[in-house]
Amino acid sequence: MYKVFVNDSLIILTDSLPKENKLPVYLFENTCVEEFVQNIIANPTKEVLFLCVNLEKSTALFFENFKMVTAAGGLVLNPQKEILFIYRNGMWDLPKGMIEKGETLETTALREVAEECGIENLSIDQFLTTTYHYFYRNEKCLKKTHWFLMHSNFEGVLQPQEEEGITQVVFKNKTATLKALQNSYANIKLVYNKYLDLQGYN
Repeated sequence: MYKVFVNDSLIILTDSLPKENKLPVYLFENTCVEEFVQNIIANPTKEVLFLCVNLEKSTALFFENFKMVTAAGGLVLNPQKEILFIYRNGMWDLPKGMIEKGETLETTALREVAEECGIENLSIDQFLTTTYHYFYRNEKCLKKTHWFLMHSNFEGVLQPQEEEGITQVVFKNKTATLKALQNSYANIKLVYNKYLDLQGYN
């Protein structure tokens, strides 16, 4: 199964249907991907299913319609298990950024979190998940973001990377996190839920 976000609409590519499926279903082989995505942009919907005969082959064909952009980022915990958020463009987000030539995904994730948040003493605990998000920047793109669970015992002053449009950087406890997620992106909620799954909370 692959999940692709188009704004806050979710396209699920799968080769099997849930037993009690209530979502709209489209046969991948009978669908023009470009037209379908444009329709989703014009008429947002919560979730739709692309049913694929061969999931890996169909997913590769789906991805061929976009320029793939690779990024990496982190869900960062402090010793109090609070989560590090950035505030940009009126939304709460998790720090992430584009991979640079010669970097590993882990190096990119650590660098981007440090740059965007002004934080030190970062380390990676484990890989969390990968998200796919559509955006348009002179051409149709998919951002493939690799997310890592991180921690830091940094006690200094966090510094938002203002040249990247970040105006706040803050650790949030569970109550504040749930409130922030109400003004965040669907793929960030997916990352948070994956974190909860790993902790045995879901």
